[in-house]
Formats: sequence, C-alpha cells, structure tokens
Amino acid sequence: QVQVSESGGGLFQAGGSLRLSCLASGLKFEATVIGWFRQAPGAERETLLCIYKNGIVAQYSNSVDGRFKIARDNAANTASLQMNGLKPDDTATYYCAARFSTDCSRDFAAYPYWGQGTQVTVSS
Repeated sequence: QVQVSESGGGLFQAGGSLRLSCLASGLKFEATVIGWFRQAPGAERETLLCIYKNGIVAQYSNSVDGRFKIARDNAANTASLQMNGLKPDDTATYYCAARFSTDCSRDFAAYPYWGQGTQVTVSS
C-alpha cells in the first residue's frame, strides 16, 4: 500500500524559513518523480517544483523562484521543500505527490499518489 505524507507545516513569520518533508512508503521511491504543490483558500492548486530521481529539478512556478528548493533522499524515501524568504502569499496547504515516471509534469492529475497536505500560514 502506497502512503505519502507531509510534515513541517505551521505558523511562521514573513521573512522566515521552514522545511517541509515528504515521506513515501510502499513504493520504489527511486523510480518516482516527486512534485510539490500548494493550494491557497479559494485558489486553484499550483504546481511548484518537481524533482527527478537523479536530483534534477523542474520549476513550474515563478512565485517561488530563488526562494524554494526541492531535494530528495532516495535511501530514506523522503523529499523536502526548503522555503526561504516567506511571504504571506505563501500561505496555503502544501502537498507532495509521487509519480512513477522518468518525467516530471506540471499537471497535478499526472500524480497518482498524494499526501494529505500540511498547512503553512505566514503572518506579516
């Protein structure tokens, strides 16, 4: 049974940093690409970044340019999203998702395995 879970959310100050973690089990982690997404209240889900199994990163959102970094540890079945320079506009539920493919995708429907999300709230 595939399980994906996120952790690390909470309440943060603008200008601060945090790291979200994504743990995937029940799958061959090194055969997946991992994407990070977010959804703010009343907004559409936004694709942020995706990381290939070899660590190459695809960026899909200009809103996180230079501030967010994605990484993965295949031995630990984990991925992370380092978020720096937080802004109130970063307030959202953040999700990670896995896809058995050699290609990342901007389309969140292409990712069959999702975590439950972790809430990040950034206060000004």
